[in-house]
Parts: sequence; structure tokens; C-alpha cells
Amino acid sequence: MSKSNFEWDESKNIENQRKHGVSFNEAQFAFMDERRVIAEDLIHSKEENRYYCFGLNQDKTGILTVRFTYRSGCIRIFGAGYWRKGKKTYEQTNSI
Repeated sequence: MSKSNFEWDESKNIENQRKHGVSFNEAQFAFMDERRVIAEDLIHSKEENRYYCFGLNQDKTGILTVRFTYRSGCIRIFGAGYWRKGKKTYEQTNSI
């Protein structure tokens, strides 16, 4: 993974770690999962298209949900965590 492919606001990263126990650096691994699921975030997509990535974490022990958008050729991460709804979507899509 190259840092140039991902970006985020560092204050949001710190807040996300405090609230959800996941750094945005860790969240990047969900995108590397070959079976990841990308879904449009229809609720928060107002001024720009926003998406969810559901994919395995680095050690493949959990399914991360990552909220993101595309900006200037980069994936900009807004939030990440281990959420039941994301896990359910991942498992249903991959027949787990």
C-alpha cells in the first residue's frame, strides 16, 4: 500500500481511534481484501459520492467497515470500525 493512494484528516483519525479502536492506517487493509465489498453510502452522499468498503483486517480476524470517498485520485477515509451491519453485508455477499 502506498500512502499516496489514501488520505485522511489526522484529527478525524485520532477521534476514530478513540471512538472505534481503529486507525485509518489499519483501515487501508480492508481495500486489499480480494473479496471486499464496495457499496454506495446513500444516506451521506449529498455533496459528493461516499462509499463503504467492507473487508478483512490485516490479520484476517475481523471485518472492517470503512467510510470513504474518492478525491483527486485518492481514497479519502472518513471513518472505520468493526460494525455488525458491515460484517453481515460482507458475509452475505461472500456466502459465508
